[in-house]
Amino acid sequence: MTSTRELRALALDCLLETDPVVKMAAIAAMRACGAADPLALLTEQGAIPGRPERPELVPPRLVGRRSMVTVEGRAMLVHALAHIEFNAVNLALDAIWRFPGLPPDYYADWLGVAFEESTHYTMLAAHLRVLGYAYGDFPAHDSLWEMVAKTTGDVLARMALVPRTLEARGLDAIPPLRAKLAQAGDMDAAHILDIILRDEVGHVEIGNRWYNYLCEQRALEPYETYALLALEYAAPVLRGPFNLEARRRAGFTEAELAALPG
Repeated sequence: MTSTRELRALALDCLLETDPVVKMAAIAAMRACGAADPLALLTEQGAIPGRPERPELVPPRLVGRRSMVTVEGRAMLVHALAHIEFNAVNLALDAIWRFPGLPPDYYADWLGVAFEESTHYTMLAAHLRVLGYAYGDFPAHDSLWEMVAKTTGDVLARMALVPRTLEARGLDAIPPLRAKLAQAGDMDAAHILDIILRDEVGHVEIGNRWYNYLCEQRALEPYETYALLALEYAAPVLRGPFNLEARRRAGFTEAELAALPG
């Protein structure tokens, strides 16, 4: 049985890996084989997170418009989604490696998230190839990882502001994106988004569950603590419309849902 310490070391190895194909295969091996070592130890040999030379990272306003009328426009959207999922793989690995001393279930939960995010990335990258493009062909922004980097010093802030804030925004964004792709006739991409939405509900629920666990451990009131953390770390302001059903299934309380801006 692999120890938590060994699992965290393996997660760091995967996090540092720059090749997306190798990274995804390593995560699958960790999960399927009880975290048997899939990579040579890479600690101290690379930057966090490991990623390929492309895509070029630019401010969000420079990513470009994604018209659904053309194949290129749809490819740009699929590419943006693939980039989000690639970053989500890295954030799950970082959640395992970064924070010691948590219950074993915490690390098992985030390994499961890393695996599911890797399947999302793989499906999107494959569909991108069907459209005639590859991951890295378009510029991308790094907003998700910027919040991961901000919260490296506190697992409570990480749980509050990454899964239950930034990833929860995906619960709201996926249905309209899915509708656009379906309207454009790209049902394969639409079905991929169905899978992603299903899984992301579980990922946000994991973030909610561990956030509440940590608040309880520190004798903190969750709602007030979240407001303070959002202010301290300059979390993005939430804007609707909100997918209340998905947020409810992901563990947000009725009080939290009622407090969302109208």
